[in-house]
Amino acid sequence: MLNTMPKAEQQQKDKALIFEMSKPGRVSYSLPACDVPEVDVTSIIPSNSLRETPAELPEVSELQLMRHYTELSTRNHGVDSGFYPLGSCTMKYNPKINEDVARYPGFARIHPYQPEETVQGALQLMYELQKDLAAITGMDAVTLQSAAGAQGEWTGLMMIRAYHESRGEKRTKVIVPDSAHGTNPASASVAGLETITVASDANGFVDVEALRQVVGPDTAALMLTNPNTLGLFEKSIVEIAEIVHEAGGLLYYDGANANAILGKARPGDMGFDVVHLNLHKTFTTPHGGGGPGSGPVGVKKELLPFLPKPMVVKEGDMYRLDFDRPQSIGRVKAYYGNFGINVRAYTYIRTMGPEGLRLVSENAVLNANYMMRKLAKYYDLPFDYVCKHEFVLSGKRQKKQGVRTLDIAKRLLDFGYHPPTIYFPLIVEECLMIEPTETESKETLDEFIEAMIQIAQEAEETPEVVQEAPHHTVVSRLDEVLAARKPVLRYTKPE
Repeated sequence: MLNTMPKAEQQQKDKALIFEMSKPGRVSYSLPACDVPEVDVTSIIPSNSLRETPAELPEVSELQLMRHYTELSTRNHGVDSGFYPLGSCTMKYNPKINEDVARYPGFARIHPYQPEETVQGALQLMYELQKDLAAITGMDAVTLQSAAGAQGEWTGLMMIRAYHESRGEKRTKVIVPDSAHGTNPASASVAGLETITVASDANGFVDVEALRQVVGPDTAALMLTNPNTLGLFEKSIVEIAEIVHEAGGLLYYDGANANAILGKARPGDMGFDVVHLNLHKTFTTPHGGGGPGSGPVGVKKELLPFLPKPMVVKEGDMYRLDFDRPQSIGRVKAYYGNFGINVRAYTYIRTMGPEGLRLVSENAVLNANYMMRKLAKYYDLPFDYVCKHEFVLSGKRQKKQGVRTLDIAKRLLDFGYHPPTIYFPLIVEECLMIEPTETESKETLDEFIEAMIQIAQEAEETPEVVQEAPHHTVVSRLDEVLAARKPVLRYTKPE
């Protein structure tokens, strides 16, 4: 059994808010004397935009400020602080060499409006990263503009739409598997297209016969990730591509699960026409709190004219930005994408090399299968195949004891782990979607497996322990309905 002693004492749970620590007259900053003429603020800002009373900001010392927010930061869970097996998210370690390179002055202190001849190194990096990602995915060209995977999906669909329109075809339907990421139908809708769901078969793969029934003259594309969100490789992918192409549609690759195929298989070789990548998943750039992000999009040659502009091109020994692209869908991101994130991904690719990228996938798949087999005795395994980088379990067995998958996830917090993805894909009852990634050691995997086994035993013997979890976190279980409908979003001074 694992030791689940409390990690936070009661005084940590009852920690004062920064407002409650406030004492009149305390100051946490030191500013130099003003060296420019002072101007009355009312002369430059309309009175209706000025406060009538000063803002009630907390008054604390610099030391109080630093200790307060440093302590709060330790309550966050991240890949640098613990295991993060969030399925379909590839929460793997971000090597710190990536951060070092991104901070080089020649990368960190440039501006996108500088003359091209003064930023040749940055343009060279972008050009080479485009080439690297194209080679890795089997595409003919890549744009780095998209700020995230979902925007990459939308960008790809907009190019698919422009492609069909350039041929005088009105194709409005996007086929999406029932196990797909929720961003797939959302991106199609934002792109002005309609979605049609295609069912999975009993084995968790796209139902090929059902696909034949839904393709037609209005099919714009099929959106698919391979391996799929069940962690299974679509063995019929070549046949699937042929069905879609024969109907005149294109095949779109959701790159969320690309960590499973690096150096092993390429979407372009499977028949995909468009692909997006999540640099924060596969290429170890940080998962930001709403940003930063980068979702490069690759295309086959037929779609080259529609790529966002500008593109980085090479002419002789010089690199420049090409804006002369009359069929382009236009700019999809301010400037040329999130450059610092692209620097990190470039560093990772150069650090790993081709053999290193192959090992990434081999170890990710090995870790997932090791963990899946160890846990299959204690949880239901809905699809009993060799998986790729992730796998799904079902908590149906535990549900019979009154323990839901949500309870299992909450109990894992007591052991210091971020829970896996739960209740997704929706086609698996009481789903637990686990992705260990390649960066975790066998010791970490074994400790997590032991925790999961203990929780399964508790569900049988003392279900209330799981139902009432977490017990040792700073914040105990919330009232989910109240938190969603009546969130407390600002501090209000007590009466």
